[in-house]
Amino acid sequence: MWQAAHVATLLRQAHTGLEVELVPMVTQGDRIQDRSLAAIGGKGLFIKELEVALEEQRADMAVHSMKDLPGDLPEGLVIAAVLERADAHDALIAASAARLDDLPHGARVGTSSLRRQAQLLAARPDLRIEPLRGNVDSRLRRFDACELDAIVLACAGLIRLGLESRISARIATALCLPAVAQGVIGIECRRSDPRALELLSALEHGATRIVMDAERAFAHRLGGSCQSPIAAYARLEGENLMLEGLVAEPDGSRLLRDRQSGSSRHPAALGALLAERMLAAGAGPLLERLRAG
Repeated sequence: MWQAAHVATLLRQAHTGLEVELVPMVTQGDRIQDRSLAAIGGKGLFIKELEVALEEQRADMAVHSMKDLPGDLPEGLVIAAVLERADAHDALIAASAARLDDLPHGARVGTSSLRRQAQLLAARPDLRIEPLRGNVDSRLRRFDACELDAIVLACAGLIRLGLESRISARIATALCLPAVAQGVIGIECRRSDPRALELLSALEHGATRIVMDAERAFAHRLGGSCQSPIAAYARLEGENLMLEGLVAEPDGSRLLRDRQSGSSRHPAALGALLAERMLAAGAGPLLERLRAG
């Protein structure tokens, strides 16, 4: 809802006199809170109802966290604009630890992300990973109730909600590579709606589109899903684009990590190239086994 309201504000600022109505919706991913995302079908459960509303013309635009959006969009829908990327790091929230290494042996750490789980366990095999679902407030309540020694959330969500002070440490990407497109808000609309396309063009952030396209192409070529711990993070350095990617065993026993640089003019090709390299290095059988399991 914060993201939708933010986009509405930006649209009103960009187009004087424009009327914008919010259409709140509850998705299947919101309804099912007692199981991990991997167990109930992945992050796409946060998306379907919104896309149906677009297709049925009950809404003109849908606002997404791009890290939740599957690689393939339904026919006729398009991500018409992406906003400037927020802080892409993961955040450690802990009562008495300023960094991951400071957590006590066997500490209970809450996250339902297999990507985070794999990388945390690779760094600290002694940690006890506990499932953690719900919105930011409900996750923080579990931590505040001392049910967990620490939790890991996205920095971007905490900052947007005015909760940056809760962050004990930003986890370095060298230790925990972010989710694909983490920190990016995207706005989806019908490809056949010229008015929506025109309105949203004013919100497009070109540099964010470039890094997002590289990361999403990487995950798409790997066939990534919520059951597959995949991470990617791209950075623009002038005309050069640097992409890091990771595929991992959920228990952290094996991390495949690589990087690729190239021209920023062809971000999707760069993402696909890095994915091919990682498949050649053994990511293919690992992902296939996870999908089959």
